[in-house]
Amino acid sequence: MTFGVVYATVKVRIRYASVMDACDLTVPASRFRLWLARLFKWPTPRQRVPRLMWIKPTRTGLRLRIRMMPGQDTFDYSAAVDRLRHAFGVHQVTSREIKPGVVEIATTGYDVLKRVQMPARTERGELRIPVALCEDGSVHYRDYREVPHSVTLGAVGSGKSVTQRRVIKELAAQHVALVGIDCKSGVELSPLARRFSALADNPDDAADLLEALVARMEATYQVIRREQRISADTPDAEITANIWGLPEYLRPVPVVLTIDEIAELALFTTTAEKKRRERIIVALVRLAQLGRAAGIFLDIYGQRFGSELGDGITMLRAQLTGRMAHRVNDESSAKMAFGDVSPHAVFAATQIRNDRPGMAVVGHSNGDWTRIRAPHTSMREAVTACNRYAGLTPDIPELARFRPVLDLDPVEAPATVEPFAEAA
Repeated sequence: MTFGVVYATVKVRIRYASVMDACDLTVPASRFRLWLARLFKWPTPRQRVPRLMWIKPTRTGLRLRIRMMPGQDTFDYSAAVDRLRHAFGVHQVTSREIKPGVVEIATTGYDVLKRVQMPARTERGELRIPVALCEDGSVHYRDYREVPHSVTLGAVGSGKSVTQRRVIKELAAQHVALVGIDCKSGVELSPLARRFSALADNPDDAADLLEALVARMEATYQVIRREQRISADTPDAEITANIWGLPEYLRPVPVVLTIDEIAELALFTTTAEKKRRERIIVALVRLAQLGRAAGIFLDIYGQRFGSELGDGITMLRAQLTGRMAHRVNDESSAKMAFGDVSPHAVFAATQIRNDRPGMAVVGHSNGDWTRIRAPHTSMREAVTACNRYAGLTPDIPELARFRPVLDLDPVEAPATVEPFAEAA
């Protein structure tokens, strides 16, 4: 941040025009200038270079704001990022559109995903938590109000559990009810049980738990409907179709449902297990379709999430807006996450190395994608956070019979918590 930033800024500023020309990001001179050159027999005008609006140093590199020339589009710059990387001599270059006619080039001077260090300050908010570091040095946030439901795929040892623990650790400090389904006898979520309002460790309990959540969702909609009372003199600010518009004393606590392995809920071998599976899938689809307005959000984890798991799986997957894939063993697994997002994201998910646990690819519904890596979160760190904020665990009557039974002495939690502070 001292000599390196100054040197990099001066180097980019001096070499900017030649690099743009070498990377085919210039355009021919205007017809008027060409006409003047022919009229007065002047030398042929040089190619026009996109205007560099400003250079902003960051803790990982530089950000260049560029105004594109007429006839250019953002694809020209995204296709040239590899050439720009070699021309500027940096580790990584990414591009994104800021507004029509303006593109931002982000350069990173080193591999920020090799050893993840989250910034000292992050922007927390209600149901908005920092999860990982992006390859351009920015922070990847999980915003449940913007992306209510998500699916995370990855092979064994790819780092799904690390990401899961990171999410739960960050949510523990917020006013939210955590609900878990862990059919691996609860080995992943049971240590965090102090902060969970409900927990199921087998498919039978999971079916009952999901149906209880559906009942809570229906009851919440009745509360919203009763409080609407729309009339001609009702202020616009008081008309709502979700829990966020309800008065605070009536607003139900949001619920985040974490499912550790979706395949364990979808597989069956007997007729009884098939009926149980149908109950589970129907409840999950209803929660995914209708749960957002009722404050119920889904985080689903698994190794695969394809049609081979049976009827209803693809319908459920279509409702999950957030897509994340850790290292996968085959291309078809990546297509389950990004097949309808971007073919480039599918390829990127298959290129994650074995020695990078926690590294993943995140896809967005508009076709954008980026590489991220979550900081290593041990089980001890997650357990400590859940124990610290155990006093914030809400009691939900519909889920009372699924509340984990703890034989240990209760851990005192702070009376007041500021989960949205600037400091990470």
